Amino acid sequence: MKKFDNIRVIAFDADDTLWDCQSWFLRVEQKCCELLSPWATAREVSEGLFDTERKNLPLTGYGTKAFTLSLIENAVRVSHEQLTGDVVMQLLDLGRELLTFPTTPLPGVEETLEKLSRQRHYQLVVFTKGELMDQENKLLRSGLEKYFSHIETVSRKTQNEYRQLCENLGVAPEQTLMVGNSFRSDVVPALEAGAAAVHIPYHVVWELEKSDEYPHNRLQKITHFDELLELLG
Repeated sequence: MKKFDNIRVIAFDADDTLWDCQSWFLRVEQKCCELLSPWATAREVSEGLFDTERKNLPLTGYGTKAFTLSLIENAVRVSHEQLTGDVVMQLLDLGRELLTFPTTPLPGVEETLEKLSRQRHYQLVVFTKGELMDQENKLLRSGLEKYFSHIETVSRKTQNEYRQLCENLGVAPEQTLMVGNSFRSDVVPALEAGAAAVHIPYHVVWELEKSDEYPHNRLQKITHFDELLELLG
């Protein structure tokens, strides 16, 4: 297993890297399919929701509120505008559930962060995308905030955002290591910006985050979060 040298900043993605997130969205989607079963099959609802999310993404971005808007828009369409007010309220309640679900740290996360935080030559930061308040609240509920000196939430992750993160922290990209579950959002743009990356795949992947993977001399793929300690010596 390759080791990373000369790293000063370790940036962590949040959802499905530090805690489970996508599983909660899938549960809500399944409940939505049940609510809309009088009008459409589960497959029709799910495929319609994905298409709606993809269409809305340039305007609404990523996050729970954007997902809830797409949830309701798709429900109105597949029901041929026959939704009653009580069903709309149930859909809104499902969206609210996603604002309060428990963000229990995934196995090995807190123990690894605690050990890394004691090594003073590393600055630990959170670099995630989504809605600012929602991401802040999830981090607060997780109890992990104390390990990070800097928290940054962006609407999207491209190489430009990664370069801006490095500039904000006063480090060069080659001194930065990005750790995350999404190859598309956490790995590819970080490598394009000149940083190193560690990919920790999660067992649930949102359709819009699926991507082809490839090897790279600044990339390491691991299975368990605590393997980071070995990579960093």
